[in-house]
Amino acid sequence: MLFHGVILNRYYLTDDQWMFIHEFLQAHPNVYVGNAESCRCFVNGVLWILRSGSQWRSLPAEYGHWNSVFKRYDRWSSAGVWDALFSALSADADLQEGFIDSTIVRAHACAAGAKKVMQRPKRSVVQKGDLAAKSMH
Repeated sequence: MLFHGVILNRYYLTDDQWMFIHEFLQAHPNVYVGNAESCRCFVNGVLWILRSGSQWRSLPAEYGHWNSVFKRYDRWSSAGVWDALFSALSADADLQEGFIDSTIVRAHACAAGAKKVMQRPKRSVVQKGDLAAKSMH
């Protein structure tokens, strides 16, 4: 994924990415950044959780104590910090890549392995003479 022309590392922000996020956080009224390096470590820890899909308790110690990281994440969520950050990041999207998934494209049931159902001919298609001959036997 590209961000300001730089390929994102899987778990760590680049210096350019952090500089953009840090400036945003300093200007946000509901955020106290404090030590920039510990705040960067916190954001990297949140990215680790989001990218790995792990539980908070599985957060590596290099990002801080999992409960402290979670509480700060939760406070920022309640204050709307993440929503505002994602809006700011998406305003500068390069749109180089696009993805289509199942929420956009619908496949026919047989594409998922469903058995094909044979449709019976409509009654109007069958000739009346055929029905009379079959019923007499």
